[in-house]
Amino acid sequence: MSDDPSHPDVPLGDVTGPQVIPGREVRGVPRVGRAWRVRAEMAVRGVGPPTVAIGVPGSDDAVSQRHARAVIDLALRVGEAMLSTGASASEVVATVLRLCSAYGINSVHVDITFTSITVAIHRGLDEDPLSLMRVVRVRTLDYTRLQHLQVLVDQIAQPGPGAAAPEPEEARLRLTSILSAPHPYRRWLVSWGGALLAVGVVALFGAGPVMWAIAAATALVVDQTQRWLSRIGVAAFFNQAVSAAIPTSVAVLIFWMRSRGWELPGVDSPSLVVISGIILLLAGLTVMGAAQDAIDGYYVTAGARGLEMFMLTLGLAVGVATVLGLAWRLGVPMEISPYVSVGGNPVQSTLAAAAIGAGFAWSTYTGFRATLLAAAIAAGSWGVYELVFPLGLGVGGSVVLPAAVVGAVAYAAHRTLRVPELAIVMAGIVPLLPGLSVYRAIFLMMDDTVLLPAAAEALFNALSIGVGLAAGVWAGQYLARRRFGLDLAAQRARNRSRGALR
Repeated sequence: MSDDPSHPDVPLGDVTGPQVIPGREVRGVPRVGRAWRVRAEMAVRGVGPPTVAIGVPGSDDAVSQRHARAVIDLALRVGEAMLSTGASASEVVATVLRLCSAYGINSVHVDITFTSITVAIHRGLDEDPLSLMRVVRVRTLDYTRLQHLQVLVDQIAQPGPGAAAPEPEEARLRLTSILSAPHPYRRWLVSWGGALLAVGVVALFGAGPVMWAIAAATALVVDQTQRWLSRIGVAAFFNQAVSAAIPTSVAVLIFWMRSRGWELPGVDSPSLVVISGIILLLAGLTVMGAAQDAIDGYYVTAGARGLEMFMLTLGLAVGVATVLGLAWRLGVPMEISPYVSVGGNPVQSTLAAAAIGAGFAWSTYTGFRATLLAAAIAAGSWGVYELVFPLGLGVGGSVVLPAAVVGAVAYAAHRTLRVPELAIVMAGIVPLLPGLSVYRAIFLMMDDTVLLPAAAEALFNALSIGVGLAAGVWAGQYLARRRFGLDLAAQRARNRSRGALR
């Protein structure tokens, strides 16, 4: 060691100076760019978990196997019944999730295709999962049965004050009684509902009583023919083609009678018979269901429903075109003009729209009170359409506001009066269906190849009307739900069914 106090011993590797700093405490000065980059990352980096956790465990339900089986069986049967009676895919998924949540099961996965529904329950790491699938074999518009299904789900998910939700076994017995209950009307009365719809269509275009009778009789024949062809197992495409050929044949017959000097009083435009038949056949298609599923993000189901709608509409076009082609070849002097416009005074048009709405509701087994409400809403939607159309928004844009009003009023009526929401929606927009545009497209495509651009325009108008109706109904229902609200379980179920961010 050194004896000089001014030169103390310095260990190797230390830094000398005013003070001694060990080597391990020496740090390099970070670059300025790196320091600012770290600060920027801290400023924009998220501080919480993802809004929606993807595949993160922790939501398993430790429930008994018997309880899980009872709940999944009930939910699956309710979902199948709703799909069979015309409900959209998003509504079915939300209902199944809401039903399972009411029985304490939240880890539920629902998958829907056009022909099947699958429900799976994950019961934790120590219990086997359950998964069941049912095939949807029957498709029919039965809004009374759909209304009873929705009431049953409401009673389970929201029991009254002092009441408890029924056990799954009891709820299944109630479901069985709903599905096996007789229709509110006899079948021949339902046929007259279609006849009333056809009368409303021709009256909407200003036709007189003689034309009403012809349209009603034609609609009755179409309904009975469809029923008979379905009973003997004829494919839906050919069923639609034969059904569309019937009103077209009636129009051709009227023109042939004119050529022989037999004039029917009050029959100015036989083309109205064809248009009424087209709207009658379009009303039974899944136009709204396909568009609503596409808007809600159920693209597989929407694609399947859209393909079905395309094939059935193609069958309709084949039936009309076949009869018109044969008539021209046989030399029947026809002057069927595709440019038929809405006629009559506003009072007649409003009453005709009410008849169309009531006829559709009647033909889909809707209850009497809901049928009267559907007639009023259909008349109101047509009144709104007549106010909006002069604004020049186009054929597709002009139906958005009337459809939004229908969607909002239908949901409000469902919440307050317990009537089937889908029945009110469909009845309210049937007067706005693009039957005239479809008829124009078919006629122009057959007349001459020179008119193909005009036919494409008419077809595009029909598609834009369908999309406008679906978009307007969705917007109206959304705003109504925001105003009237949903119970917490229903809101969560709807968010989960759409994959909404929470």
